[in-house]
Amino acid sequence: MRTQGITPVPIAFVLNSCHPGGTERQMIELLRRLSPDRWLVHVACVHADGEWFPDVLEAAATVSEFPFPSFRHRGAMRQAMAFMRWCRALDIAVVHTTNLFTNIFALPAAAYAGVPVRIANRREINPDKTHSQIMLQRAAYQFAHKVVANSRAAADRLRLERVPAGRVATVSNGIDSCAFAATRSRRPLRKIVVVANLRKEKGHDVLIDAAPEILRHFPDASFDIVGAGPELEALRSRAAAQGVSDAFTFAGYEPDVARRLKDADIFVLPSRSEAFPNAILEAMSASLPIVASAVGGIVELVQEGRNGLLVSPGDPHSLAHGVCRLMADRALGARLGRTACQDVQGRYSFDRMTSAFEAIYISELTRRGGALKHAHALAS
Repeated sequence: MRTQGITPVPIAFVLNSCHPGGTERQMIELLRRLSPDRWLVHVACVHADGEWFPDVLEAAATVSEFPFPSFRHRGAMRQAMAFMRWCRALDIAVVHTTNLFTNIFALPAAAYAGVPVRIANRREINPDKTHSQIMLQRAAYQFAHKVVANSRAAADRLRLERVPAGRVATVSNGIDSCAFAATRSRRPLRKIVVVANLRKEKGHDVLIDAAPEILRHFPDASFDIVGAGPELEALRSRAAAQGVSDAFTFAGYEPDVARRLKDADIFVLPSRSEAFPNAILEAMSASLPIVASAVGGIVELVQEGRNGLLVSPGDPHSLAHGVCRLMADRALGARLGRTACQDVQGRYSFDRMTSAFEAIYISELTRRGGALKHAHALAS
């Protein structure tokens, strides 16, 4: 409910699409939670599609599409010009981009449109980015007043890319921990779940290669792979080659991740690269014992032997050893899961994340004189 007589600050979020993913979930939850007394939320989509597009339509005042297939396409410049006109027409005060593609597309255009505050996102460590993409994003960062990383690991990468320290801020991901809360059974720990898009950097192949060793020790173990992506057929073939297909279920995209976590006994994330994975937060909220690669932002969430187990990335034997350790010691798994749940509840709420982003928006508006025009809304 908006307070009468107060004109909220027009803010624009720029999304590549609304297909399920960690970045998309965090940004959609953020724009849903911004106070309508303070912010008038507009959304620009490069591709206005995806399973979560209805959530965006419900949360935003307006949603507009600026489609083009790649930066080499002649339509890219035309859409950038259209985005500039859109920003001016809506008198946008803050533009918040969300990933590499939208950083490159929208930050320069917003600057040329005269948008007072431009906020960029950094939510990955570049596992699959080309040198040209990284260079383009570094150039686009020159048009941002703040580049917000979601982990210390992502912030460190920004500094390696010579983004000035004064432009870098860190806001960790949020979660609705109550949505994933679960009472764990006292059964043996045998059912493993992985929740991640099927991409190479997520390391599903490492788990498949570890499975024969796990099954030798625990023949009743099973593996649920939850997520969709381009590696599906390659992973199916790998499981067949390893002779473990019968133990694996490839569940595809699952809207009810909480149910999958509730049904599982152990959560595994064998990624080769991570900034700050939502999946780990969800598993912690579900009190699941976790075995994960010691990479990127994972080590900011999981402390070895305290709230989970860390293993060497890309090492099937190390992963198998961690999983077997939990399967052999249910009490250890229960203790790790309880501690993980306690850790996440007070530190990673969506309210905390939203407040942190609002503080950045207001600080930058104040610094650049934009706060005077919207003083009543910002004081609400």
